[in-house]
Formats: sequence, structure tokens, C-alpha cells
Amino acid sequence: MNEKEILSALYQTVVNRRDNPKEGSYTCYLLDKGIDKILKKVGEECSETIIAAKNGDNSETVYEIADLIYHLTVMMVQQNIPLEDVLAELDKRSEKTGNLKQFHTVDKNS
Repeated sequence: MNEKEILSALYQTVVNRRDNPKEGSYTCYLLDKGIDKILKKVGEECSETIIAAKNGDNSETVYEIADLIYHLTVMMVQQNIPLEDVLAELDKRSEKTGNLKQFHTVDKNS
């Protein structure tokens, strides 16, 4: 399976759990609890990803990135955001070059 197929399969699994709830499913639990619980988990997984990366533990970082992607996918399904929209945005961004944002600097010596 390629990357897009893996993401599509994950997205479809979450949609399937939303449309056909299964007893004991963690995905169903999150969807049932609603956006606040889902966003709490997204935040937790984001923080855990940052910590793992900061610690330089690549295997733990990969594990946490996978958790983050899963929870972001649950959020997308709950918010009715199609995977195709996100992939299209990523594709559009991949075509951009020279788009480094200029940051405002403050001269602290003035």
C-alpha cells in the first residue's frame, strides 16, 4: 500500500466506525464524546510528538506521529473534512517555491 492508500484506508475506517458503530471501539468512543475530547487527544498527541522529537528518539517519534495522524483523522471525520481536501492542499503547497515567510524583527538596541 502506498502512502495515499494508507491514509485513505485509515480515513475510511474512521468513517465506517462513525456510520456503523462497534461496541468497544476507541474510535467510536472518541466520536461519541465529541469534538472537545477529540481535540484534547490531538493536543496530547501533538505534545507527545514534540517531546519524543526533542528527546531524539526516532522510534518513539514515529509512534507518536502515527498517534497524532490517527487523532487528526478522527477530527477530520467528525468535522466532515474530506481527506481529499487536505491532500489537495498539500499538493498545492508542494508546488510552491520561494514562499519563506518574512518575520517582523525588532531592534532591541533602539
